[in-house]
Amino acid sequence: MSEIPARAKESAESKETERPSHGAPLGDAVWQSNPPGSIYDYIKVASFSIGPDGLVDQWSLRAEQLLGIPAEHAVGTDPIDAFVDPELRERGQRKMAEILDGREWTGVVPFRTPDAPGSPVPDAPGDPDRDGERGRGRRGLAEVYVMPTRTEDGEKAAVCIVVDVRVLRSIETDLAASQAIFGQSPFGFLLIDPDLRVRRANHRFASIFGGTPDSHRGKTVHDYLPRAEADRLSATLRRVLETGNSITDMHVTGFVPGSEGRRHWSVNLYRVHSGSGRPIGVAWLGTDITSRRQAAREAAAARRNLALLNDAGARIGNSLDLETTARELLDVVVPGFCDLATVDLYQGLLAGEETPPGLADGSAELRRVAFSSAVSDAPFLGTGERVKLGAVHHYPFNSPCADALRTARPRSVPAEEGGLVQSTLAVPMVAHDTVVGLAQFARTKGSEPFGDRDRDLAVELAARAAVCIDNARLYRREHERALILQRSLLPPGDPEASGLDIACRYLPGNAATGRASEVGGDWFDVIELPGHRTALVVGDVMGRGLRAAVAMGELRTAVRTLAQLDLEPAEVLAQLDEIARGLGAPSGVQQATRSARRPREADLSEVYLATCVYAVYDSVTRRCTFANAGHLPPVLVEPGETALMLDVPPGLPLGVGGEPFEEVEVELPEGALLALYTDGLVESRDHPLDEGLQAFVGALTDPAQPLEDVCDHVLNTLDSHHGEDDIALLMARVQGLPSDSVGDWTLPREPRSVGRARELARAQLLDWDMEPLVDTTELLVSELVTNALRYGEGEIRLRLLLDRTLVCEVWDSGLVQPRRRRARATDEGGRGLQLVGLLSAAWGSRRTPRGKTVWFELPLPGADTQLTDPAEALLSLF
Repeated sequence: MSEIPARAKESAESKETERPSHGAPLGDAVWQSNPPGSIYDYIKVASFSIGPDGLVDQWSLRAEQLLGIPAEHAVGTDPIDAFVDPELRERGQRKMAEILDGREWTGVVPFRTPDAPGSPVPDAPGDPDRDGERGRGRRGLAEVYVMPTRTEDGEKAAVCIVVDVRVLRSIETDLAASQAIFGQSPFGFLLIDPDLRVRRANHRFASIFGGTPDSHRGKTVHDYLPRAEADRLSATLRRVLETGNSITDMHVTGFVPGSEGRRHWSVNLYRVHSGSGRPIGVAWLGTDITSRRQAAREAAAARRNLALLNDAGARIGNSLDLETTARELLDVVVPGFCDLATVDLYQGLLAGEETPPGLADGSAELRRVAFSSAVSDAPFLGTGERVKLGAVHHYPFNSPCADALRTARPRSVPAEEGGLVQSTLAVPMVAHDTVVGLAQFARTKGSEPFGDRDRDLAVELAARAAVCIDNARLYRREHERALILQRSLLPPGDPEASGLDIACRYLPGNAATGRASEVGGDWFDVIELPGHRTALVVGDVMGRGLRAAVAMGELRTAVRTLAQLDLEPAEVLAQLDEIARGLGAPSGVQQATRSARRPREADLSEVYLATCVYAVYDSVTRRCTFANAGHLPPVLVEPGETALMLDVPPGLPLGVGGEPFEEVEVELPEGALLALYTDGLVESRDHPLDEGLQAFVGALTDPAQPLEDVCDHVLNTLDSHHGEDDIALLMARVQGLPSDSVGDWTLPREPRSVGRARELARAQLLDWDMEPLVDTTELLVSELVTNALRYGEGEIRLRLLLDRTLVCEVWDSGLVQPRRRRARATDEGGRGLQLVGLLSAAWGSRRTPRGKTVWFELPLPGADTQLTDPAEALLSLF
């Protein structure tokens, strides 16, 4: 019985001898544990031997551990008396006799263990396998296998193998559960040994990678995964095996037999141990997450597309310029959506035509207005010949791009073999059912080709940009029309005035800043008045766009009409205020009932407000009368002095009403510089008005320069700070009429004054060397002086003014204005004013503070206007 190790005196060294390390030889036998561990690590089989006397003569270490009785107390005892209950001892003795008689026996035996002194198993209250009384020990159920043996002397004995049934049943249950879990798991299950080879695989794993579970035994991860991925996983397995730290949700990518698609798995790894605690390998639990990854990718793509659309909404359309809007689209899509992109717009659209041409066949001319690339600065291939930025071109009729323009549907453009691009989308830019251009998006090789989601996103991005481009087109059209209207209402060229050197500038907001902006309502005008006087007007209608330009035109026309009536400046502004308020009323200008109805109709009216400064300059006296309606003050620069702002009462803007306007008369010295302007010159969002006014005054440092140079200097000096609004600048240098160009006489109120007036006129004209005008002037002076004697009052004043034309004025104290009428054939008189109208270039009358003035104007000899022969004019009256 030497194969049974353990007598009572056996030491712990023998225990180590019994359990050699894995693969170590011992004598003639090789003892090893069979990975993943021996069943005996879990069952704890015990053995002891019975001598011929029926007593225990050998007691193994496992018996000590299982039954809790040390060898020194077990050897020499009767096993029936020691471990079997009294009621079963008789039967046990019979079985023992049979065993010692040479019979084998196997069976399940209830047993109890006495509490022997020195027992390593103490009382454990609450243990269901122990009796509650001291001395009864622990109860259990053991499966016993008894084999007869003989001693060296030939006597009969027996060897007993004992297994705790409770442990055995637990192992059976655990084994069944383990088999069920391993075999029925919906996840791939592997047991990998310390050599990193598959020791066991379940059916789920085999169904994915093919074969039977046994066919995978001995394989490594390199048999399933690409090299790089397998190396990474092998290093992880080795680290788990060495450290015992588990790995959760490790993502692994590879392929499965019979499928070309890439698969993704989530792998959990943890180290497993034998019953004795020795590491025996790594457990692999894998879950296929390919669909989950695909769903995550789709969700990420949806979020990315949504973010791209949000970005497009924030960045596209910030400018009302067509080319800028196209570039904004490409700034959004490159490189976030594609690698290269271009935008082509119809040439007719850029030229300002109403509807882009060529919508029927898609072959109309286009201009490449934007290009962007994340990989190259050269236009990409795949669409025929290269098209440079800014070039005008067209697509062949059968090309995908022409088809996209023709059908207003996106088309895929085939890539050129060997080219850089692998996938291109040609997307028409459609706004309000109108194709305005074509956008092309391309992805290079190495990027993911365009899919259906990408196509839908490209259509949405192109549509948003198309709407912004169409809005920019409509704005450009309105802006150009308003600008044309506004420019047509401004004085053409450089206006001329008697006694003034005039220079003017008008700059729309976009011209001043280089950015697109709506045209404003700024205007200026120079109006020649009778008597070599000049009206200078600068105004600004509040608001922008076509409405402001139209309102400006109406007010400018009204100013010119009122100026021809030769009204005082304050009265002109008062009439303009009435007109401005009438422009905003639903029924136009109304007199008696407008004030009463205004509160009720205020909500239905458009408010037209404007500022205006109106000045009348007399070149004979060099005096200028100002009236201001809420406008900025005029600036005057006298020779040798610094510039100053004239103190003109500002008044209320036109259209407000309720307050009269005041006048201020200023005498302007010879050579003085007068500047009228709008707020666009001196005010901006970044610079306050006071700062701009000081800068403007400071820019007028050398008024002696030519006026054109002075205007350019002012604009160049202030351009870095202002120009967001329209700019109107009117500058005039005073050049009074010389005294020798004025003839002024006072005549008594008597009939002979008519002849005296003819004599004075003839002498003055001969002195001015204007002999061709003598006869006509004498005749017309005679008519006006005669009318003053017959219909006027007080003294008669005769004045001749020579400048660019000859002006004759007859003054009297009467308030009744002369009225021209057509005389009948039988009338002896009534033809004097008709004659004046026939012979003069212009004539009229105006009120003065002390009466009225009747005047006529003749062109100078040598001018383009031919003089009318007095004889022919007299004959034409009859």
